This record gives sequence, C-alpha cells and structure tokens, in this order.
Amino acid sequence: MNQLWASLIGVVLGGGMSYLAQFTTARQAARTEDKRQATQLAEARRTERLDLIREFIQLTQQGIRLAEDRYEAADWTSGGTPEWLTDARALIERLWICERMILVLVGPELYQLAWNYAGAVNHVLWEDLGGPEAAWDHLREPMNIFLNAAHRQLG
Repeated sequence: MNQLWASLIGVVLGGGMSYLAQFTTARQAARTEDKRQATQLAEARRTERLDLIREFIQLTQQGIRLAEDRYEAADWTSGGTPEWLTDARALIERLWICERMILVLVGPELYQLAWNYAGAVNHVLWEDLGGPEAAWDHLREPMNIFLNAAHRQLG
C-alpha cells in the first residue's frame, strides 16, 4: 500500500512540476513576444514621427525659398506673380496640414513649436519685412527652437 501511495504522490508531483515548467515557459514566451511587439511598434512610431518631421522641415524650407523668390523680384508686389501665389497657397496648405499632424503623432509641446515656425514661414511669405535679411531674422529663432526640440524628441 505504501508503494501505491508513493507512486501516486510521485505521479502527482511529477505532473505538477511538468505543468509548472510548461506554464512558466509559456508565460516567458508570451512576455518575450509582447516585448518584441512593443519594440516593433515603438520603432514604427518613431519612423512615422521622423518622416513627419522631415516633411515639415522640407515644407518650411520650400516656403523660405518661395519667400526668397519674392524678395529677389524687382519689388515685393511684382514678386507675387499668379504662379507664385498658386505655389505659395498650395505650400501653406500642406504646411498647415503637416503642422497639425505633428500634434496628432508627436504631441502638444512640439506642435506648439511647429505652429510658431510655420507661422513665421507664413508671415515671411505674405508680409513684406523689408528684405531677405529681415525675413531670416524673423525665421531664425522659431526655426532653431523647433529643430532643437525635434532633435530632443527623436533623440
């Protein structure tokens, strides 16, 4: 009878240990998979943010170039040709959309700085500040603040 009880206890203990080992292994595998998925998602989000910030910087640069074209014309008014106005309006529309997407994908801190920078680009496009140097002076601070914050954000 003792042998029977010993055998049963051995079977129960062996089965319990086997179950515990399988359960622990399954939990560890699930944790590892969750961690891998979280890392993958974080990298995808970082890439999305990087692409968005790159697009925003490209659009602001295009806006600066359009403003320079207008300042390089014989006078401010003649620089606003119909083609220039079409290009400037299309660019500003894309810039404002991109700026709002920064709020959605990156957050309010960088959004506010993007809004300030986009506003400065908008200002140099539509307002005669007296020349290219004045336009650059108007852009320099919001541009540098935005770029430094974007660098820290993506760091």
